[in-house]
Amino acid sequence: MDRFFDPGSVAVLGASNDPAKWGFWLSAGALKGTHRRRVHLINSRVASIQGEPTFPSLAELPETPELLVISIPGSGVPAVVDDALAAGVRAFLIISARVPGAAEVAQRIISAGARLIGPSSLGVVDASNDLLLAWGNFTPGSLAVVTQSGQLGTEIATLSARSGLGISRFASIGGQSDVRAAEILSSLVDDAATTQVVLYLESFTGGSALVSAMQALRAAGKPTMILTTGQSDAGARLARSHTGSLTSAIDTVDAACRAAGAIRLSTPGEAVELAGFLATSWLPAGRRIAVISDSGGQGAIAADRAESHGLRVTVLDALTRTRVAENLPHAGHIDNPIDLDGAGEADLSVHSRLVDALLADEAIDAVVLSGYFGCYGEDIPALLDAELAEVGRLSETVHSHRKPLIVHSMSADSQAVAALWENSIPVYTSIESVMRVVAGAGFYASHSGRITEALERSGPVTPWGTGYGAARDTISAAGVPVPRALTLSRGAELAEVVAGSDLTPPFVLKASWPAHKTELGAIALGLGNAAALEDAYVKMVGRLGEGEYIVEEMDTRDGAVEILVGGRQDENFGPIVMVGAGGTETELYGDTWLELAPVSHAEALDMVSRLTCYRLLTGWRGRRATDLDELAEIIVSVSRLIAGSNEIQEIEINPVRVTPDGALAVDALVVTNRDEDDSSNDSDSSTDNDSSTDNDSGSDNDSSSTDNPDKESR
Repeated sequence: MDRFFDPGSVAVLGASNDPAKWGFWLSAGALKGTHRRRVHLINSRVASIQGEPTFPSLAELPETPELLVISIPGSGVPAVVDDALAAGVRAFLIISARVPGAAEVAQRIISAGARLIGPSSLGVVDASNDLLLAWGNFTPGSLAVVTQSGQLGTEIATLSARSGLGISRFASIGGQSDVRAAEILSSLVDDAATTQVVLYLESFTGGSALVSAMQALRAAGKPTMILTTGQSDAGARLARSHTGSLTSAIDTVDAACRAAGAIRLSTPGEAVELAGFLATSWLPAGRRIAVISDSGGQGAIAADRAESHGLRVTVLDALTRTRVAENLPHAGHIDNPIDLDGAGEADLSVHSRLVDALLADEAIDAVVLSGYFGCYGEDIPALLDAELAEVGRLSETVHSHRKPLIVHSMSADSQAVAALWENSIPVYTSIESVMRVVAGAGFYASHSGRITEALERSGPVTPWGTGYGAARDTISAAGVPVPRALTLSRGAELAEVVAGSDLTPPFVLKASWPAHKTELGAIALGLGNAAALEDAYVKMVGRLGEGEYIVEEMDTRDGAVEILVGGRQDENFGPIVMVGAGGTETELYGDTWLELAPVSHAEALDMVSRLTCYRLLTGWRGRRATDLDELAEIIVSVSRLIAGSNEIQEIEINPVRVTPDGALAVDALVVTNRDEDDSSNDSDSSTDNDSSTDNDSGSDNDSSSTDNPDKESR
């Protein structure tokens, strides 16, 4: 990356004297680094630009530049690139947009062993190396910005400058034709000037490399904050994927962030807010906070906003209440939030004494001070020295406890506010910003990343067949418990096969091959004896013809909770495992959680605990708690199956019926590369040769279905 961020020489093609043109800003920026590198300005129409002589063409330069910056109309770029490659240029920064045949131009650059950022880049900046090849001015600092949207990246840089953070490195990567975000992120790991990174991406191609780069940044103590739109192009496989349709692209990005130890935010303002906190304060150990305010109203709003961000305004223990009461002798009662009720105006030092008492409590992870502090000296100059002295005492207290204090002040830029920032106490002008930052910092502190086990990818665990039978065999071989069953091959006599088995009723009968069983009458539930099974079989064969049929024992255990467990190959991040509320209401509730696969037993339990339906599993309204460990093992098995196979594209088990006595997978879908090949060659193949069951609704093996054998089912 040195070619782009610390080149020995730079040439600007399209240099200009017109401040309204890109060429002006690129020339001006490049010339600021002449003490560090050689700069050549190319323009055939004028003899000098900004006081420096120009060259009429690339061919007339005294040397081959290490980096060529191109800012000309897009139509002229292909020819210029060919000339530059012939001249030996090996690094291109293309600002130009609407380049005809841009993909082919990029490929010619790559094939020549050269590198490219752009087209449609808004430039690069490296403050430490005095490199400024972008529009505008950038304040040097510690925050690196890597962005697909140059304009949004510029907004982040502007906000960062206003906050006092400044920019260490800026890279507008455009469409990532060659140099991708992951490569630039990796280069920041050892960049001494960079302490934090903001990344904006619209596409996550090569997501696994991004995760690795962010993990390396986390290990280096450099937080990464991600912004994204959450929109991505879905491939043909994902479009037909039921598991994929239950989650969004944002869910997958969030899973990648958790694995990488990064944090996703929504706006540039949020990113810079959090960056200011992370650059200044200690991380909270948890989500328990105490609130001190000048008024009951501000305290109540603070508590409400805290809870909306998942923070806990904890009840004070007896010792802490006593210490607080000693400093507020006139308080009617002591609670959290704590209302100063005029005590601050009477004695400014009460702030630091209360903060000390609260931070000393092991059950409190952070303190929020909300209201008038920061305004005393601004409104009453005679109180300025006392307020600044109190800032010093607050700083000593915070450093002593090594816990965060965050201030919501009604002043934006008083001397006290500036002093608070200088003393490692972040200050914000809205309580919403405060709580958002505390929650974000808490998330970041509790998600340090994890190294996902890299499994050796192999072929299928069993020879592939077709239909539900093959899917069932696949998950069973991977360790997922399934009901006892028998398979009726084409032309088999049901009575003989059943008589030779030890299956017990009630039975479920399924035609193995149809993707949508209900519409075709390809499933019969709650068959109470052999006669009922025989009758259902004769009718089903009459409707559908000969083929593979499956007879299973119906799971009739009481107290079952239906859970969906699935996995798929994400087009960007690779294998994903998902858990969610299962059954017929899966789509309705949308209660899901996913992680990059594979996961451990502990990680699987954590996934389940994130579900809204988790309370059903742990004993809702007096019910017995279910076997969470066996459910977790099923999640682990599916995660390893999807992560370890070259052929499996998607797995869905819905439902897994979880009871106090264990878990049982009573329906399954497995989609493989072969299925995709078949569907591309035969648009009707899903009707007669699909390794799946009907995944449009709920359970086909549920004791609740016994009253209505024709109930719509999976």
